[in-house]
Amino acid sequence: MSNLEFEQLSALLDSVFDLRETERWLTIMVDLPDARIADDDAWSDRRAIAGEWFQTLHDRRQELPFSAVVFCVYPNVGSNNADLPETVIVAEGPTEYGVLPEEKMMPLEEVLGSSGVVMALTQMSATAPLKVLAREHGFRGASMPGFSRAMIPALALDYVEVNDRVVEFKERMDRAEAISVHLEADGKRYESMFDLRFRTGHASGGLMREPGMVGNLPSGEAYVVPYEGERESEPSRTAGELPVQFDDEIVVYRLENNQAVEVLTDGPRSDEERKLLMAEPAYGNIGEVGIGVLGQWGVEAVGVTLLDEKLGLHIAFGRSDHFGGVTGPAMFRNRDNVIHIDRVYVESTQPGIVVREAAFAYPDGSRETIIRDGEFVV
Repeated sequence: MSNLEFEQLSALLDSVFDLRETERWLTIMVDLPDARIADDDAWSDRRAIAGEWFQTLHDRRQELPFSAVVFCVYPNVGSNNADLPETVIVAEGPTEYGVLPEEKMMPLEEVLGSSGVVMALTQMSATAPLKVLAREHGFRGASMPGFSRAMIPALALDYVEVNDRVVEFKERMDRAEAISVHLEADGKRYESMFDLRFRTGHASGGLMREPGMVGNLPSGEAYVVPYEGERESEPSRTAGELPVQFDDEIVVYRLENNQAVEVLTDGPRSDEERKLLMAEPAYGNIGEVGIGVLGQWGVEAVGVTLLDEKLGLHIAFGRSDHFGGVTGPAMFRNRDNVIHIDRVYVESTQPGIVVREAAFAYPDGSRETIIRDGEFVV
């Protein structure tokens, strides 16, 4: 499937966003390469996909409830989930998807304040800043960092069914006080516990129907920010040892008070991660524990976090404020280092690590295993 036709796009928009009889703008956003971060084929094609969607929808905009269909372009922000620029370039007509006159520049807040629905097909994830901005401006949004044509079939899933499955795990997160994770790498077992006290889960099932809602698309995960220890005299109980595979090297972090505070392994990547934690402690914040469900629909990894994290267990480092946590850009020593990065624990993404068990612990002392030996058991 090279791309979606108008009828498919229209049905997707209506299903995901529950379109009203009249809507403000539909805004399609892309970011651009620059001297710091060079273009590549995947990025270029992503902008082309966005441009094709824009052209298809713009040409038949009279059949849509939006007051306008606009294309928004901005320079990339250098890292995933960093704040978006204050001004962007917009077009309300045919464009070469990035070659636009400067007089079309507008304040980002004006664009978002005029938008009912925003779709961001970007290289650098805009999920965090869009979530924050949606609360202020009331648009509904789909953040699609790293989207590719290989993911287009995943847009054809029944997202009502996907959402129902996601909500099952969100409700478990709401009840639980912790989730324990047992991972095996190179024949050694590692255990970590993530503190879910004072937190509620989030359901990202592909339905962004209420004003102020932003989620990923393709979608299909329940996620929660572990308690980060922000209450006085109440440290976080998140602790343990967490392995992450980088190519052929397994890096093991020691967790304490919801932070990766030490790298326990040796090797080239272990040394890099050790230096990064020392230079930017906020990078070591555990910003999310998520359970993706799309693997149960036969969806396979494509090598891009946007889709891959929706396949199973994932644990993120860095920023959390966009998910209701307390770690935001101001807590990073260097704004250029602001990041939220997911580590996905499925065989195709980290083949050297197996999820031996993931289990919720409830306040009454009961325990419920949800994953055993890499497979869901609920």
